[in-house]
Amino acid sequence: MYTHGYYGYGLDPTYILVLIGAVLCMLASAKVKTTYSKYARVRSMSGMTGAQVAMEILRRNGIHDVAVVHVPGELSDHFDPRNNTVNLSDSTYGSTSVAAIGVAAHECGHVVQHHTGYVPIKIRSALVPAANIGSKIGLPIIILGIIIGLTPLAKIGIWVFSIAVAFQLVTLPVEFDASHRALVMLSEYGILAQDEVDQSRKVLNAAALTYVAAAASSILQLLRLVLIVNGGRRDRR
Repeated sequence: MYTHGYYGYGLDPTYILVLIGAVLCMLASAKVKTTYSKYARVRSMSGMTGAQVAMEILRRNGIHDVAVVHVPGELSDHFDPRNNTVNLSDSTYGSTSVAAIGVAAHECGHVVQHHTGYVPIKIRSALVPAANIGSKIGLPIIILGIIIGLTPLAKIGIWVFSIAVAFQLVTLPVEFDASHRALVMLSEYGILAQDEVDQSRKVLNAAALTYVAAAASSILQLLRLVLIVNGGRRDRR
């Protein structure tokens, strides 16, 4: 029976995988917050705001159909390809710090990716609908399969959940490439001096760690589910 699981009545040792993932995410979140806070106090020599930098980068790349808009929140910055908007948060839009400028340039890096047909971002965009479904119903399907003792159903849930994990993995090259593009443009366009580019790099590298941690956490969760389902199957024999 699945009822008591492969590990009997004792503590499920696979839960350590979830804890490891949670710790990684917390450490990455703390790192990006402290790094951003540090360089948010460093004013760029150009005196340009995040919004001005975003508009300048778009202009330099001949992109005229993307708007730069102000959205509430802190570090809620994102590019929305559905309505062609670069959304900059309170901490970025009007700030002249090297941190804000780096974040604004990063979001424009995503715009340039779409504009130039960067393959990984096309793959990620194509995975969005399936990934949303996988993250919402994958785990419930697995749990249902375990409860009723139907291994094939649990395995289907694992494959559905795997799509969400694949999305996390594809996100990594997209984010790293956007940061690389951002730093190159900030330097080539003379928006930041080299020492300021290095400071922005530290902010973007810290932000990238959150995506690495999220991907690692998803992989660990998937591994745990596979161990539970396979363990339950062996327990039924």
